Formats: sequence, structure tokens, C-alpha cells
Amino acid sequence: MRPSTRPAVIAVTGGARGIGLCVAKAFAATGAKVGIGDLDADGAEKAAAELPTESVGLPLDVSDSAAFATFLDTVESTLGPLDVLVNNAGVMLTGEFLRQPERIEAQMLAVNLHGVLTGSRLAGTRFAARGRGHIVNIASLAGVVGLPGVASYAATKFGVVGFSQALRAELRPTGVRVSTVLPGVVNTELSQGLRLGRVMKRMASVEPEQVAEAVVRVVAHDRPVRSVPRTLGVTLRTINALPERLQIALAKAMGGERGYLDVDQAARDSYHHRATGGQA
Repeated sequence: MRPSTRPAVIAVTGGARGIGLCVAKAFAATGAKVGIGDLDADGAEKAAAELPTESVGLPLDVSDSAAFATFLDTVESTLGPLDVLVNNAGVMLTGEFLRQPERIEAQMLAVNLHGVLTGSRLAGTRFAARGRGHIVNIASLAGVVGLPGVASYAATKFGVVGFSQALRAELRPTGVRVSTVLPGVVNTELSQGLRLGRVMKRMASVEPEQVAEAVVRVVAHDRPVRSVPRTLGVTLRTINALPERLQIALAKAMGGERGYLDVDQAARDSYHHRATGGQA
């Protein structure tokens, strides 16, 4: 798909709430038809029904390859050939790595990383056959900097960043585009209970609508990577280039060193309970 071409059909994973729902609304506002996939099938249907364009809400477990293929098949049979897949579905289960149950680690790998690989393979195969299409992978600024309390989450998001960069280069000759969006701390359920310092909160906090706007822009202009907010991406890359002792000092000064550990545990437990289906 050429950057100047307005996409007609979009598929968004994890689209019943948060960033995904805002992405669906942002593309619908451009006139695009939208397919919303989510574990919460009722939520996906409700979200789709509220969009101003022809849309469909469907059940989707991104960790299940067959379910993902069925989702894309249904979107295309209902709305037409897919132009853009936004791999947005993700979970952030926080806590000390050495005390983290393996099932929690496995869930984040299955959803955050394997789900992105699966969706990219399924959509990429369709797109390559047509010589057009765009895959947008929602990573995180935790994909370029590691912080205590989110080691496994960071592993999945570092993986998404590296995968997306490699896939963009690999698929370029086919006409398929791949972009990565790296949000900071988004004010959604996923981040509830975090206690970031005042400086970190001011620098890193964003609204889901800002992330959605960035997704629409990377598709419109074929941008490889976009941080949200943009200034934070530059700041973190600069910090990563510093000696470790200075990185530690800056993390303390910014209030980000313990933000994912010294949390409102009741609020985190509420999110973890829903995100794990009551298994946390």
C-alpha cells in the first residue's frame, strides 16, 4: 500500500477497550471499515456497533493461530480485503521476576510476542500475495529500556521491536509495510496502580487517543517507528547511551526506578485478575 492511499479495511486486535478501541475509532473517523478482535467478544461487538462505519466485532485469542486465521477470514469476508492489521493485544503483568510464576511469563510471551508474530505471518502472507498492505505492531517504550518490575514484559516488547525492524526490511520488496509504535505509560487499565514519580509521569504519560493518532499517521506516511510521546523516545535512547551509573542516577531522579514495583497492589491485582482470567 502506498503511503498516500487511504486504507479501506482495518483489523485491530485487543480492540474492545483502551488503545485498541481508540485505534478503531480513529480509523473509522477516516471512513475505514473496522474489524475488532478481542477475548471479550461481547465488548468487541459493542465497540464495533458504536463505530460510524461498517464494522464487525469478533472473538479473538491472539495466542491461538487457528483463531487468528478465522478472525482475519471473517473480517475479509464481511468487510472486504484487509489493508491494515494493527497488532495491539497485550498484557502487562508486573512484579519481581524471581517471584513471578512461569505461567505469567508464558502468558505474556504468548500474547505480546507470539501473538504479534502470528498475526504478522497471517496478514503478511495475504498482503504479500496482493503486493500491498500494512502491519502495525504496538510495542512499548519498555521495548527500548528495561525497568525493574517489568522484566518479562520488557522481554516481549524488546522482541516486538527487533522483530518489526527485521520484518520491515524482509517484506519491503513485496510492497508490504511494517511499522512499530512505542507508547509510554498509557492512561488505560493496563497501567492502573503504577506509582511513577512526578517527572516520569510528566514525561511518559500519554492518552490512548494520542497513541491511536500515531498509528493512523504511521500508516498514512509509512513511518518505520514512532514513539508516543515522541520526545520520550529521544530521551530514552540518549539515556541508553550513557554509562550505567548515570543511567541509574537519572532513573532515580525521574522517579522511574521503582514505579513498577512500589505500586498500588490492590489496583494491580484487579487488573491482573482480569488479564489472566482470574489466574493471578
